[in-house]
Amino acid sequence: MNTETLWVIQLGKLKDFTQEVVRAHVEHIRRLDDAGKLVLAGPFEGEPAGGLIVIRAGSVGEALSIAEMDPFVAQGFESCTVRAMTPACRTNNYLLD
Repeated sequence: MNTETLWVIQLGKLKDFTQEVVRAHVEHIRRLDDAGKLVLAGPFEGEPAGGLIVIRAGSVGEALSIAEMDPFVAQGFESCTVRAMTPACRTNNYLLD
């Protein structure tokens, strides 16, 4: 079975964003995408405010480093939690094997 571990970064808003930090956050996401590490990212709708970033990383340490480099986190605009996730899909028989 070929199952890739993904890393989920859950963000929780702590204070209102500035335009500068939003631009820096988007550039962080863009760099992850350019490096082939970004799976998906986006804000949650409604309250509580926050968002989710799903990445490819070689270890929990790398995933934590990526999360902590996000300007939203590094500058105290959002908190973060990092968790490993095993995706269920057709190629791994939805983890039944």
